[in-house]
Amino acid sequence: MVTFSHMDQGTAEARWAASGLAAIAELPLGQNELAAMRFVVLAAHPDDETLGAGGLLALLHSLGADVEVLLCTAGEGSHPDSATTTPEQLAAVRLQEFAAAMRVLGMAGRWRFLGLPDRGLQELAPEIAGRLREAIGRFTGPPQQLAIVAPYRDDGHSDHNTLGAVAADVAGDDGHGLLEYPIWYWLWASPEDPAWRSWARFPLSTEQQAAKRSAMDSHTSQIRPLSGLPGDEVLLGEGLLQHFRRSFETFAWTPPGAQLVPSPPHSSADAQRIFDAVHAKSDDPWAYTTSWYERRKRTLTLAALPQETYFSGLEIGCSIGTLTAELATRCTSLLAVDASGTALELAARRLAPFPGVSTRHLTLPADWPGGRFDLVVVSEVGYYLSTAELEVLLQRIQESMMPGGTLLLCHWRHRVSGWELDGDSVHALARNRLRWPTAGLYQERDFVLETLVAPADGSDAGDPGPPVS
Repeated sequence: MVTFSHMDQGTAEARWAASGLAAIAELPLGQNELAAMRFVVLAAHPDDETLGAGGLLALLHSLGADVEVLLCTAGEGSHPDSATTTPEQLAAVRLQEFAAAMRVLGMAGRWRFLGLPDRGLQELAPEIAGRLREAIGRFTGPPQQLAIVAPYRDDGHSDHNTLGAVAADVAGDDGHGLLEYPIWYWLWASPEDPAWRSWARFPLSTEQQAAKRSAMDSHTSQIRPLSGLPGDEVLLGEGLLQHFRRSFETFAWTPPGAQLVPSPPHSSADAQRIFDAVHAKSDDPWAYTTSWYERRKRTLTLAALPQETYFSGLEIGCSIGTLTAELATRCTSLLAVDASGTALELAARRLAPFPGVSTRHLTLPADWPGGRFDLVVVSEVGYYLSTAELEVLLQRIQESMMPGGTLLLCHWRHRVSGWELDGDSVHALARNRLRWPTAGLYQERDFVLETLVAPADGSDAGDPGPPVS
């Protein structure tokens, strides 16, 4: 736990502005996608939601999105040494300020006050999780269409950390997206801290910035002194407020389903159990069919294939078969394998119209289908293997690839909690192990897409070309 005070000067906004923060990748959710989603927003105290996500809330209101805000405490502990205002009086004031801010952001009538004690949320985490799930239960639709918006779980304030941890647990267990907004982080952290570099930027229009500023001004008890007496000082000073007057907001974004796999398997039986459990919770645990991010990534994947058609394809880790169905249009025959029998049942129904496609229940690399392939696709699978397992998988691919065949790799670039590898390391290991020429490389903040081509003469390795970082 970091130690700080609201009286600290903290990191100046000028340092953050010079850090490259404004150049991090945008949140990969378009307005149409946001409008179709449901959001449950958690705030520990009145003003948290405005500071961290006021611009997002203003946009969601304009889009007509389904939103509910859960305010946990009245923030009665913000001025514990006040000689003029009791905690009960301050609670009443802050709830009025919160209601005013909600009206400005278009959230009037769309919030609930949970009445929990300020600075006491850590002991109430199970109750908060229950109240959060109650709010989620008021929405209809698949779990991957809902996102929880909560304080950053390492924000430094115990109440913020508790809400962030609860939100992460519920999102991970139930397959929801998660948007974490930092507040005190901007005060105590510095640009040298690596955490923010994997976050997403959410640009705000001039209208959304104006709505956020107006909502911030509603919290008078926090941005102005209660009186001139000691103990009634301003809580949110000008130096801190500058962080929230940016033309964008910043979120630690976890897509739906990304935390559903709790720990690496120790055996093929473990792998089947883990991934069966993931798919048993939802017919589409990673929002393959509904997410614009996933649909766009599939389009880019198909466009990256250097040949128009392939004779014999192998897709490793096909899940419910959404990418498989599109690969089927490019392959005379296509074998799709997965460690989850539950996923394969769903895939089989989707792939029934394609006579050239077959599915098989295999846990790779321990199992291997045999045969020869001129296309092998490894999409969002490599980081679920250990380094040693990935080495074996690459050897199997190398032995099974026809001369001139294509290996397509596509992976999420961020760390997958509890697992050894990330997408970038998977691709680096593949390049170094195979030494095949790279036919194409495309990368964004969130994923990397690459095609490697086996030597046309069937030799073990080709000229790798210039190094690719």
